Amino acid sequence: MVDVLDQSEVDALLAAVDTGEVQESAQQLTIFSRTRKNLEGVEVRPYDFKRPERVSKDQMRAIQTLHESFARNFGASLSGFLRTIVEVKVSNCEQMTYSEFIAGLPNPTSFNLLTAEPLEGRVCLEVSPLIIYPIIDRLLGGTNSELFIPQRPLTVIETRLISKVIDRALDGLKDAWDGVKTLDFKLTDSESNPQLVLIVAPNEVVVVIGFELKMANRAGTMNICYPYAVIEPIIGALSSQSWFTSGKQTANKESAKHVAGQLTRAALSVTGLLAETTITLRDLMNLEVGDLIATEKPANQPVVLCVEGEKKLLATVGQIKGSKALKVLRPVTAKDRV
Repeated sequence: MVDVLDQSEVDALLAAVDTGEVQESAQQLTIFSRTRKNLEGVEVRPYDFKRPERVSKDQMRAIQTLHESFARNFGASLSGFLRTIVEVKVSNCEQMTYSEFIAGLPNPTSFNLLTAEPLEGRVCLEVSPLIIYPIIDRLLGGTNSELFIPQRPLTVIETRLISKVIDRALDGLKDAWDGVKTLDFKLTDSESNPQLVLIVAPNEVVVVIGFELKMANRAGTMNICYPYAVIEPIIGALSSQSWFTSGKQTANKESAKHVAGQLTRAALSVTGLLAETTITLRDLMNLEVGDLIATEKPANQPVVLCVEGEKKLLATVGQIKGSKALKVLRPVTAKDRV
């Protein structure tokens, strides 16, 4: 039988180690390598096979920077849509297993499944009910002062309302990823219980970006989950140096060309302002067909040409092919009293 030490013997042995009477044996590490011959100075670090880190710290920083840009744009878009100030900021960016991500989500919640073509697989976008119902209340004209957060799945009408917010989030994600690769994000399905959705194996590595949304006196969270298998084809392009460099180049050339191309097709209303004058309300009420309105502007002076209500050009009144026309003379300058 193997001798078992009692508590007094264990205490005596620990005391001897502390006083130096017994030297603590150093742990010998044996390192094997098929490719490296010189193994001196090799760094040995603990590795947890339950939580493997497949994305480097440099790539994680690039992902966080990318989604900080998304948070700013999404917050501005959401503020304009809801007609109130909405703050969106990144709260955390980490990698974990899919089972750990699902275990930390509330039930019920708004769990949306997305595709990001041309990448294969699906991405998760989860929005907490703590911010969903205040948004719905705001869209329906409420004040959120005494709002009750129900513990139930979203109804069909509520799902349609919150889809407007999801669409703006997808547009923001597409713009944020354009510096790395052009991705087409689309909503494929929605679920209230995240435990029923299994897009990857429970032990698969996922990258989770957490956001904090604040609207007036209400706050909630939003999470985006990228399985590693989905972003693996573009993970090499996520090093911060190459990402920032490519982003600056595309912003100067391609973005300017794209914006200019979109603006050239924009429709504008152009009107000719013949003259301006003031009359009393009584005269306005007594106007009839055929009455003449006198102005102080001579008939030979140029007409002001307005573009979308802004006075931009000076022109003269004429006629071409039987239709009335305005001939542009020159742009309006600061010296013109128009």
